[in-house]
Amino acid sequence: MNPRRRFRLRLASRTLVLGERTLVMGVLNVTPDSFADAGLYLDLQEAVAHVLAMERAGADIIDIGAESTRPGALPVKPAEQIAHLLPVLNELRGNLRVPISVDTRSAEVAAAAANAGAQILNDVSALRSDSDLAKVVARHGMAVILMHMRGTPATMQRGPFAHDAMRNVITDLRRAVRQARAAGVGKDRIVLDPGFGFGKRHAQNFELLARLPELARLGFPILVGPSRKSSIGWAQTGKTKSQKKDLPPVNERLWGTAAAVTAAILGGAHIVRVHDVAEMAQVARVADAVLESA
Repeated sequence: MNPRRRFRLRLASRTLVLGERTLVMGVLNVTPDSFADAGLYLDLQEAVAHVLAMERAGADIIDIGAESTRPGALPVKPAEQIAHLLPVLNELRGNLRVPISVDTRSAEVAAAAANAGAQILNDVSALRSDSDLAKVVARHGMAVILMHMRGTPATMQRGPFAHDAMRNVITDLRRAVRQARAAGVGKDRIVLDPGFGFGKRHAQNFELLARLPELARLGFPILVGPSRKSSIGWAQTGKTKSQKKDLPPVNERLWGTAAAVTAAILGGAHIVRVHDVAEMAQVARVADAVLESA
């Protein structure tokens, strides 16, 4: 078990204390092709109702994205992302007590979302996709989640894979931190994410969970997002089936996700990104109790 260091994550309008307890980030995808909830929340009122329900269920942060980053996904134009995001953000303004994170690789989208109230950028490319992303974060006083991904969503699951996944994660995230700092992003605005499911073999994702203390040595808070990923389904089958069609469907990966969330917290994660907020909030509280006892 890794003792969890405490941090203060500075946002534009508030500061989040990280490490006293695990924060739960609830996911809203306003996309027609997300792997977990494709098309469920394209209707504005359904999207807003889902966000408010996640807040009531215990979400500490809401992460909203309008571009699927599932394996094989193609980029979505910034204008299309903005068209899906802004109505939701505008509707939530003044009705939501917890901060909003925007999941995008586009500086244009990030800026539009920041103007509409988003305070965190969740960038799965760790600033590689758009050279202006770090400047947008600095200019708007946002926090940024730098996630490791090998390649792009369209290519990330094609081999060859890194021989040492954690070493590859640390090398790339160090580069991203330097880029963010050079653009004027304060150290107290940066979170690191090893990218569970993004360009790693199934087994390597669980190796990342086991080796989270190595990532913690970089001196930043850690977010982990294993929720409903195909590697969870692979592990649930006993690691005997590798074909996607043989894996349990995403809505049958709750208990596997709970196990991965627990492992992440005991390994030192400060934030967990999940789809099933009510259930994972309970999981986080129990894992936190174990950490406190240790």
